[in-house]
Amino acid sequence: MRSTRLRKFALAVAATALVLTPAGAAYAGSGPAPAPAGKGDRAAATAPTAQGNPESKRAQAAGVCDDAYQIGATAHIKRSGATVASVKQFYSPSCKENYGYLWVWDSFHTTAKPYDVTLGVFSYDQDAVLGKISHANTKQQEFWTQGTDTAEDCTAAVGTLRAEGAPLPNQAASEKRC
Repeated sequence: MRSTRLRKFALAVAATALVLTPAGAAYAGSGPAPAPAGKGDRAAATAPTAQGNPESKRAQAAGVCDDAYQIGATAHIKRSGATVASVKQFYSPSCKENYGYLWVWDSFHTTAKPYDVTLGVFSYDQDAVLGKISHANTKQQEFWTQGTDTAEDCTAAVGTLRAEGAPLPNQAASEKRC
């Protein structure tokens, strides 16, 4: 009698598990191990991108945390009506920091003479640009600020680009985020 009850209980548990388990579900450790990254894969993982890659060499040199992701809308720096650069703000949940990011568009980068770039994170709460960086006479395409302790502030990334021969820089600020 007891073994019959145990068998019925075991069947009920198994049936419940089958009903509650979605078809095609994957669980940690249930699939094949990922293939080890080759040199080409690592190079792609650390390559700079227009979208912003927190694992790029320049991002890592600036101390950007690997889990940083874009927050807010991208802003565009325009010169004579043409977009020459993008300005974005990133946030890292693990480091609790904000970062500014500026990418010079290929259409400008490949034809322009050296230019000047500034980038920072503007804190509306502190009324200040933090983590500001400046590069004069550069042909660099990717720029990151160091992390700013502004996770609790309303912020935006702010960037400028001054083309050679121009008396003033063109500028943009990403969407304000609180």
